[in-house]
Amino acid sequence: MNVKYDSDADILIFVLRDAIPANAISEPGGVIVSYDETCEPVSIEFLNASQRQLFNLQETN
Repeated sequence: MNVKYDSDADILIFVLRDAIPANAISEPGGVIVSYDETCEPVSIEFLNASQRQLFNLQETN
């Protein structure tokens, strides 16, 4: 698993495995789950991550 933060978009991404997403579902509250072609989860994205205080921004630098 990989964790990435896109500061320009303010998105925290948990990449569960290396696969090409084939579909994504937007869940309530600004969470997006991406799935591969066999419907297995590939990644989870949290929109507005800094506002949610999901991490310490100083620890990502």
